Amino acid sequence: MAMAVRAALRGVCGRFRWRTQASTSASAGGVRGAAQGAAAGLLDYDLLVIGGGSGGLACAKEAAQLGKKVAVVDYVEPSPQGTRWGLGGTCVNVGCIPKKLMHHAALLGGMIRDAPYYGWEVPQQVPHDWRKMAEAVQNYVKSLNWGHRVQLQERKVSYFNMKASFVDAHMVRGVAKGGKETLLSAKHIVIATGGRPKYPTHIEGAVEHGITSDDIFWLKESPGKTLVVGASYVALECAGFLTGLGLDTTVMMRSIPLRGFDQQMSTLVTDYMASHGTRFLKGCIPLRVKRLPDNQLQVTWKDVASGREGMDTFNTVLWAIGRVPETRNLNLEKAGVNTNPESQKILVDAQEATSVPHIYAIGDTAEGRPELTPTAILAGRLLAQRLCGQSSDLMDYDNVPTTVFTPLEYGCVGLSEEAAVARHGKEHVEVYHAYYKPLEFTVAERDASQCYIKMAAGNVAFRWCACRSPQSRCWACTSWAPTQVKLLKDLLWGSNVVPPTRR
Repeated sequence: MAMAVRAALRGVCGRFRWRTQASTSASAGGVRGAAQGAAAGLLDYDLLVIGGGSGGLACAKEAAQLGKKVAVVDYVEPSPQGTRWGLGGTCVNVGCIPKKLMHHAALLGGMIRDAPYYGWEVPQQVPHDWRKMAEAVQNYVKSLNWGHRVQLQERKVSYFNMKASFVDAHMVRGVAKGGKETLLSAKHIVIATGGRPKYPTHIEGAVEHGITSDDIFWLKESPGKTLVVGASYVALECAGFLTGLGLDTTVMMRSIPLRGFDQQMSTLVTDYMASHGTRFLKGCIPLRVKRLPDNQLQVTWKDVASGREGMDTFNTVLWAIGRVPETRNLNLEKAGVNTNPESQKILVDAQEATSVPHIYAIGDTAEGRPELTPTAILAGRLLAQRLCGQSSDLMDYDNVPTTVFTPLEYGCVGLSEEAAVARHGKEHVEVYHAYYKPLEFTVAERDASQCYIKMAAGNVAFRWCACRSPQSRCWACTSWAPTQVKLLKDLLWGSNVVPPTRR
């Protein structure tokens, strides 16, 4: 049946076209070019991108810029709490952008406390207005949603706000909010659907009463006293800015913080957070969440080591226990696309190609790729250039810098010390380290005991990582900001930094 439908959509030149099953008009989410094409009954696509996040949009825009006819299909399933957002993916709507803005809002509170040391007569008990901050952040995010729509229209990229699933290796079915179905085919298809937060469905009350990072940035009212469950970078970043905004915040972590990162550096991050008001329940797992008559959430947990149970009440429970790729509803098996049965991520090669040569996957849906926006964007652009015959360059995923935007920011590139030892052997790894005091800490007499730099040099590779000053706001994953260049200079020349020692 699918083959017959696809044959009916082929033109005399053998290129693929689309038509709607229920109507000849594009979905309500389509841009004007899509609507005009639907009215004519025909549209040819060289490239179809499933997913309107950073990687997918970068790929689509680059291909369109290079003269290809491109379509983007994107749909956001509301969170279990009903939160929804617009075009742009996780980073724009519920990730990097709102997270960094709220992180900055929290850092401003610390700067207010520092201000009197620099001559500013500022009241020290300054209240924070969550509603005002949230409205400003959300309005900015909405402006980015609109900006992406405009950029697609300017590049003549057809945009369809629909749920997509494969019919076969060349055809995708889109279902609009109203239920209308649209069939789209293309020579090349790119899957860039990203991921969503994981819920612990085995815990009583977790889904009914908890929220995730899909919701926290869109709350109209303050979350109040909050329990953050998890020790991922998402968990610690959210807990950090909540504490910084003056909210009673607790982090419940089963094992180690920031798994996969350097554990010495990770411990410095959590020590700093604890010293600035974040409470940690280490070695604990939640058992159930119950809503009380006064609308508070009663959480019961167990200490894994002792087996003893604990209990407390919170206004909000935030789950930050990992993410899952948005691949389960794509019907990948109908296209012959292979996935990792455990992670559900799509298996890809160095060309970003899946088990089907003309179908590709980039970003968080691809197995073995870092879940970082800059890498997804560059991978998408490079893929588009290869598909358009403009380049043969492949994405280099080695030594990708990243930053954890906790109150004491943590930036790193390359291997952690643990990974370096595992790869090269302890006898082949030398570690150079130093504590330092950022200049901004001096006048305000801030505690700098967790400000630390470490470099690990092996016989094959060179690595370095550093905990940054809370005032530092721009450690770009793809370029050096002036303050970080100065940090390296200070490390090398000994200015404001204890000379690094070998251990």
